[in-house]
Amino acid sequence: MASPNLSEIVTTTHRNRSETLADNVTNHVPLLRYLKKRGNISLKSGGRTLVHELDYAENATFQWYDGYEVLDVSASDVLSAAEFNWKQAAVNVTISGKEMRMNSGDDEIIDLLESRIKNADRTMMNNVATGIASDGTGSSGKQIGGLQLLVPDDPSTGTAGGINRANYSFWQSQVYDATSDGGDTTSATNIQGYMNALWIQCVRNADAPDLIVAGSDKFQYFWNSLQTIQRITGADEGSSGFRTLTYYGPGGSADVVYDSTINADRMYFLNTEYIKFCVHREANFAPLEDKSSVNQDAMVKPIIFMGNLTMSNAARQGVLKE
Repeated sequence: MASPNLSEIVTTTHRNRSETLADNVTNHVPLLRYLKKRGNISLKSGGRTLVHELDYAENATFQWYDGYEVLDVSASDVLSAAEFNWKQAAVNVTISGKEMRMNSGDDEIIDLLESRIKNADRTMMNNVATGIASDGTGSSGKQIGGLQLLVPDDPSTGTAGGINRANYSFWQSQVYDATSDGGDTTSATNIQGYMNALWIQCVRNADAPDLIVAGSDKFQYFWNSLQTIQRITGADEGSSGFRTLTYYGPGGSADVVYDSTINADRMYFLNTEYIKFCVHREANFAPLEDKSSVNQDAMVKPIIFMGNLTMSNAARQGVLKE
């Protein structure tokens, strides 16, 4: 074959780009960027599932007492766990023997592979972004469980992390329906009132959302509702291509970020302290060894991902819909 070091070129090129791909994914998906800033991108070494312990109730033995009064030392069940399944994805870079021989020089091969690797990177990035916004039912349930699963339109139904929301109220997120709760569909005139109402539902003392991810309609309504002086854009987010506004509510403030993968009529109020993007450290958008076809004159190089979006507190999350 004209380029005997082709496998090494592909492998080196992939490995040099794998960390860049992981960074590009996190930097170009608004939620993942914020999770990265918070330190909530978690690299895992294995395990049957991704397990999050849940502190879902107060200790029932608390009491005020006087003198020799007997104290309550009974067991108090305050902890449970949510289990999220690993999800896997792969994209393949291929090159035929004919292409190898036609591009026989190392420079030509590298140029050809770079263009295909960039395309594979974009493909992986776009599909992960779509998964982050999804309900996890894509590809027969093999897709990442995204915001539509963790913060659903109807928080009293369905299962997330192995917990049936219908049976456990602590695992139900907040929802504000513009029409049924607010009396009218969302507009620039009423969106701040609707956001205020949902914010109050999500806040517990100083524990408040720190990120609001909006689809196109909701973002524009909020943007148009602000006076020019209020349209605060974070320079850091702006450099990543995000248009970022700021919402101020009792107990804190939150960046408001537009995400093109989010339903146009949805706005998610997220407390990212309780959300993690868990990735297997050996499948962090990483290349596998090259695969030579047994019945084709070709070579394939897979890039793989294994992980999921997880949550440990549903009640502090919310969605504004319609």
